[in-house]
Amino acid sequence: MQEIKEQPTTASEATDGLLEAAALRAEAWAGEPFLREGEDPAVSLAPGTSRRRALDDALAEIEAGRRDPSSGWKVQYGLMLGLERVLAEPRPHLASGTELRRHQVDALAGMLTELIASHEKAENGNGAVVEAVAEEDEAEPEEDSAEDVLDEEDEDDQDVYTGPDPGAVRRYRFRHPTASGKTIAAAGFVEAARTLGVLILTHRRLLVSQFQRDLTDEGYGDRFTPAIESGAEPLRGNPLTIQTYAWFARHQQSLSRDAYQLVICDEAHTALGEKTSSAIRAFPEPIYIGMTATEQLIAKQVSDVFPASVDDLPLQDAARRGLIAPLRDLRVPPVAAINQVPIVGGDFDQEILAKTLDHQALNQAAASLYRDRFDNTPGIVYAAGVEHAYNLAQEFRAVGLAAEAVSGRTPPVKLAETLAAYERGEINVLINAMLLAEGWNSPRATICMHLAPTASRRVYQQRIGRIMRTHPRKEAGIVVDFVPKAATHNERVISLHSLLDADFYREGARVTPAPRRRVQRRARRKLTPAPWLVPVTPDVRRRLAVITREWQRVDPKYLDEDEQRYWATIAGRQIRFDERAAFVEKLTARGASRACLEQFLATCAAENPNRRLRIIALSDRVSMTVERADFDDLVTLVTQAPTWEKDRMGGVRVLLRAISDGKADAPDQILARWTWRLARASRKLQDRRASAEFPEAKRLLGALANSRGHRHEENAAKLVNAALELPVAVGAALLASAEGYTPRATQLIEAARERLGTVQEVAAALAENLPQPKVASGRSRRRKRRKRKKKSADAAAGTPGSEAPAPAEPKPAETPAA
Repeated sequence: MQEIKEQPTTASEATDGLLEAAALRAEAWAGEPFLREGEDPAVSLAPGTSRRRALDDALAEIEAGRRDPSSGWKVQYGLMLGLERVLAEPRPHLASGTELRRHQVDALAGMLTELIASHEKAENGNGAVVEAVAEEDEAEPEEDSAEDVLDEEDEDDQDVYTGPDPGAVRRYRFRHPTASGKTIAAAGFVEAARTLGVLILTHRRLLVSQFQRDLTDEGYGDRFTPAIESGAEPLRGNPLTIQTYAWFARHQQSLSRDAYQLVICDEAHTALGEKTSSAIRAFPEPIYIGMTATEQLIAKQVSDVFPASVDDLPLQDAARRGLIAPLRDLRVPPVAAINQVPIVGGDFDQEILAKTLDHQALNQAAASLYRDRFDNTPGIVYAAGVEHAYNLAQEFRAVGLAAEAVSGRTPPVKLAETLAAYERGEINVLINAMLLAEGWNSPRATICMHLAPTASRRVYQQRIGRIMRTHPRKEAGIVVDFVPKAATHNERVISLHSLLDADFYREGARVTPAPRRRVQRRARRKLTPAPWLVPVTPDVRRRLAVITREWQRVDPKYLDEDEQRYWATIAGRQIRFDERAAFVEKLTARGASRACLEQFLATCAAENPNRRLRIIALSDRVSMTVERADFDDLVTLVTQAPTWEKDRMGGVRVLLRAISDGKADAPDQILARWTWRLARASRKLQDRRASAEFPEAKRLLGALANSRGHRHEENAAKLVNAALELPVAVGAALLASAEGYTPRATQLIEAARERLGTVQEVAAALAENLPQPKVASGRSRRRKRRKRKKKSADAAAGTPGSEAPAPAEPKPAETPAA
């Protein structure tokens, strides 16, 4: 019998088998998969890849006798492998089943990309951790304040740190707007770090409890562990601890260097002070992820402490995606002037600001404004101090609103009860100074009223973040700014438009874009957009672009003189005939300057394509006194411009009547020159009028035109004598058609024109010789056009009666009367 030979195993298959076995061995040791179903080991674990480096280092530690991964290996590879596991799911989700939204997935994916890139840039991948060499601060940090906020913003030293910072390469940040779900994104990192020790830092004790509650709801409550000190490391390798920055600044020296491999910094912009940033630099071993809604804190930047950005979601994009509620804005002109309030530490001095704003009359006006505009719509009001907040709450309740003030003085139990009552709808207005500027969330909050203006962009953005959470009964969040309606971004007071660098303000309109899909369809608008707008950007080119694009809605009274003229020029060119009434009302009722009105009428008369509008604009322009240079331009326009070719006689009549009514501000000599210049432009009609009233006119004009020399002067004398004996209208028409060829003849004609009457009388007479402007309306023109088309169609079809009337039918013989 022939023996069957076995097929030999190829080298590649053997290598793949060894890699797969090694990956399974390392997975059981590390708790994270190195190979997923369907992946080719030769590709996924190819030499030089991040996952292959993680596998090689894991096998090296296993061979060295380590039963668990070292802290250094976890820092290098644990989060990377966990992120790959989470993102490999078709729909990445948390332990509770909550699916991550696209921007949250982007944050995780950006972090994974940075980790892989850091491995590929490294010359060796042994995962060794560089020990910190930064000097430790020997000074003992101060205790937490009543609101657990470090006083780091008031420190004098605002220079960027330039000393040794070995942990900077492992500090990352991502920026998502308030109310877009940063807590869920943090839970996504906790899910990815299931084999790592995680320390979460936030700036208030209230937020520690909130984080614990949210992470418990997402399925991570069993990992909570008290802070682990050096020498007291637990047996479990994935503790989860939540503390404040103030606590971390005091206890970082005693924290275990091996227990935590990932530190998540909530509201990372509050970690930029000297105490907290020094503590972070003195604890360099873990990976840091800073979450923030704003990157600015006075003169410092989040990037000073967290250099690498993994994701950046602008506020406008978050609104467009429907992640946050859109924002509308209402500007209220301030009553109290705060120009003299100094700015200390990046914001107004709160004590002086409170003295300026905390007056009963102002508080009553604010309460009445809220009641009249928003009634019982849920909102939050920011005051200039604790006493100001309580005084405001008293006035709000006096006008019938369910309002309550809270502050750092409010006992914790009372504060919790008040916030719970707000959520139940028993309280509709919460008034505070800075207690609820960060961290507190209430989806039903709709109104954000800045009764205490702020000069800090960070503070402002945190305030409006309280109303950006979506809610079934909220169509949009409404921000009330106490700034002038035309205030630009150069003002000291921050407004919603200066924060977002918006180009124009339209009362009640959305400042952030609406979501692509309307989620809140049943919610009604609390604020109706106004029909007008005003540019608020300080950039001149952008302001002119707004005026050009939105000229129909621009309110001219908020523009300076030059911008009003520019607006009037654009409007004069583009206004339509059916818009004239509304536009005249805007010009008169909105407080436009006289120069603006004059520019509009002049441009409309010169450049508007509608013939009727040009005539009306010319008539309106000369209905008021016109300066010499402007009237000279109008005379040139009517007598020479191609746009007035069909309406020249009507324009000449309007200007002649303006001269007769004394609307042209010029000496009589100049008025006479304009009068006869206009008469010359209407020579044909003047000649026709003269010939109709005086039969000899044609003979005298013909003899004057066809003669030369001495005979020409004699004919000029005859024509002048005849004109002086005729009525003013006929004589003026005759002299308007006369033209001398010699100095003597010209002198005779000009002298006769002066003797004919005053300039005003002659201009009125010449105007009477011309017909009134008759420009058919659009409707009559269309009617005539249809009539002509019908007549042509009937003629082409041979319809009886199209060319000649049909013969009349014979009438029956009349019966003679009885």
